[in-house]
Amino acid sequence: MLRPRYRPGWKPSWTGTGKLCFDFEDGLMQPTRLCMDATRISDGRPVILKRLVNEEGPYELQINKLFSTEPLFSNPRNYCAQLLNVIELPNEPPIMVHPLLRPFNNPPLQTYGEFVTFFSQVCKGVRFMHENNVAHRDCTLRNIMLDPSNMYPESFHPVDMKRSRDFRHKAKGYSRTRRPTRYLLIDFGLSRQYDPVNGPPLDRPLRGGDKSAPEHQEGKTPCNPFPTDVYYLGNLVRRHYIQRCHGFGFMEPLVNDMVQEDPTKRPKMDEVVTRFSEVKTKLSAWKLRSRIARRDELWPVAAWRAVGHWYRTVGYILGRKAAIPEPK
Repeated sequence: MLRPRYRPGWKPSWTGTGKLCFDFEDGLMQPTRLCMDATRISDGRPVILKRLVNEEGPYELQINKLFSTEPLFSNPRNYCAQLLNVIELPNEPPIMVHPLLRPFNNPPLQTYGEFVTFFSQVCKGVRFMHENNVAHRDCTLRNIMLDPSNMYPESFHPVDMKRSRDFRHKAKGYSRTRRPTRYLLIDFGLSRQYDPVNGPPLDRPLRGGDKSAPEHQEGKTPCNPFPTDVYYLGNLVRRHYIQRCHGFGFMEPLVNDMVQEDPTKRPKMDEVVTRFSEVKTKLSAWKLRSRIARRDELWPVAAWRAVGHWYRTVGYILGRKAAIPEPK
């Protein structure tokens, strides 16, 4: 079921009010041309519909089905977003149905322990794809999401995520430390499964959300897409955490290896997971519970936020909330 705006006979609710359309629920439109939000009638679950365009992703449906069917679907190392259904219409491209998710950094990660959970899960997810001979080829900022079912039990508006599902008030949410979440990989439009019998694959560069991979700069030379996935994850941490926030020195040795200019010198995802497991064992509980502070924060703002953070942290400790919040 679609929202009122997209139903037959819809009339704008702001007509004659003298107010802007953005003040009304039916004034909000999906910003992407291939996606539409909806509600699954059978259980009221909010979902996202994605129109499949073969020219943009010829293997997208295949990869989605691979990780959403057994034996891979129930594997606990599988961090690919679930494909709930496929809608087939006459003379039209198929429409994929996925759960409604949130960007992994909305709301922002608050503690280093929350970052550890995020990076650990995402690396395990990409490793699982690689173990099944699938290169994501675009595991970048916009294609990593979080499952909001625990943090936002009453859900939220699919366009304005700060608002409730009915748009009448602010969305009720919880921190990751209070209600741990699971991170998921989406958008397999550039992904491809390779046959290991043929040896390491060489494929033409496909530039997705991160266009800085050294092996893609020429744009024509075929390259192995698996080391590029490693680069994408390392560069995400480098650009959005090491360079923008304090306290991520513990990530620099691993990230520096992940973003090496020579793809053959980068660690494989199995090594990334192993090395990061060793890194996190060396972090103290104090460090894990500390607040992630941006480098551009003004000191009065930083001081105010620090006071609020440690007040909440005392509550987490008394409530026996883990410093590394893993979902059950």
